[in-house]
Amino acid sequence: MTDRPVVRSLALAAALCAALGSAPALAQGSIRPGDQIAAVVNNDVVAASEVLARIQQIREEARRKGDIPDPEEIRKQAMEALILERVLVTNAREAGAKVDEPELDRVVANVAVQNKMSMEQLRERLKADGMDYRRFREQLRDQMLMERVREAEVQKRIKISDSDVDRYLEEQQEKANSNPQLNIGQVLISVPEGASDQVVAERKAKAEAALARLKAGEDFGKVARELSEDSFRDKGGEIGLRQAERLPDLLVEAVKGLKTGELRPTVLRSPSGFHVLKMIERQAPTAANQVTQTRARHVLLRPSAQLTNEVAAQRLAEYKRQIESGSAKFEDIARQNSEDGSAEQGGDLGWVAPGVFVPEFEEAMNALPLKGISAPVPSRFGVHLIQVLERKVVELELKQMREQARGALRERKYDEAYQEWVKELRAKAFVEMREWAL
Repeated sequence: MTDRPVVRSLALAAALCAALGSAPALAQGSIRPGDQIAAVVNNDVVAASEVLARIQQIREEARRKGDIPDPEEIRKQAMEALILERVLVTNAREAGAKVDEPELDRVVANVAVQNKMSMEQLRERLKADGMDYRRFREQLRDQMLMERVREAEVQKRIKISDSDVDRYLEEQQEKANSNPQLNIGQVLISVPEGASDQVVAERKAKAEAALARLKAGEDFGKVARELSEDSFRDKGGEIGLRQAERLPDLLVEAVKGLKTGELRPTVLRSPSGFHVLKMIERQAPTAANQVTQTRARHVLLRPSAQLTNEVAAQRLAEYKRQIESGSAKFEDIARQNSEDGSAEQGGDLGWVAPGVFVPEFEEAMNALPLKGISAPVPSRFGVHLIQVLERKVVELELKQMREQARGALRERKYDEAYQEWVKELRAKAFVEMREWAL
């Protein structure tokens, strides 16, 4: 699945819009006149101006979080981050990976499109920001090389055995067996916080009277609409079909053993009040060879020196408000703003099975109802606004199940393998620190 932001891919063009106006990485063997060399890393350099720019960025982020930054600690963080970037860039160059000119031309053109500029306007913007166009292209090339080499090298380190796959499939079936889908009917008689014993007794009596009416044969929906004091009242008290793990443990335990259509014989006390419960529907757990596939779409914003996580989240929250108010369409906002390859399709990510997306994205997506829109969701790729379009249960052949399991296990192990790879590269790198003045 190439060119998707929430799977590991090259989808760089829009991501590198962030390079506009930011402190550029220097091309190999170059440094601005009057600048100082802060460090030599392999066959490249870190300029003092870059360190100063990174210090400022870290300081501003710390202040937004309410921290009091330690100047020396910030300088160390900035220096190490830039050294690590150079280690990765020089390794990518030495690995022999190539990015041909037509491909680089497409990436640069996409940067212009995502910033709503012509190529001439892009050149002028770069010039105004003090960035040479040739150096800008080389920065993009380095980023593309880094991602290609990283993907290849890290994937080689991840080993998935047949026994790993067997254990994973067993875990998934055990999880499914303990997680049936339940539709619980509820009449809630609320109890105010700090209520007196007399008020509690009165509320309990009202709940028990409701239960008596139901036992006498009255329609559950009718009683719920008349008496219930929760958001499910207008739906006849039906909470709706949900996986057990997404329901409060107290409710799941209270209806344990109830058959479809059966009332709980006594009222349930909770911090919210007194509940009269009915098992509307209970669906058996999904079989081992069945998976729920999801078709979702998203808008992705990638934070940068000019766009912090907080600002990106605020912008996405405004997009959500516009969509829910009907003043804008999700697909139009995605086409105009999403910083990944799905933008042309209105953010549509197509049908995917569990384990394809990174965990933080998948968890938020799975919690959404159909047509529901998430709050801004941060991941290592940026900040997302997610909408679920469709879901379907499909049966897989054994080979497909095992391939899917391998993919999910690779995702689990990727971060650890990546960190080990980076640590090894850093340890082997030639780094010479230079004296320079702030």
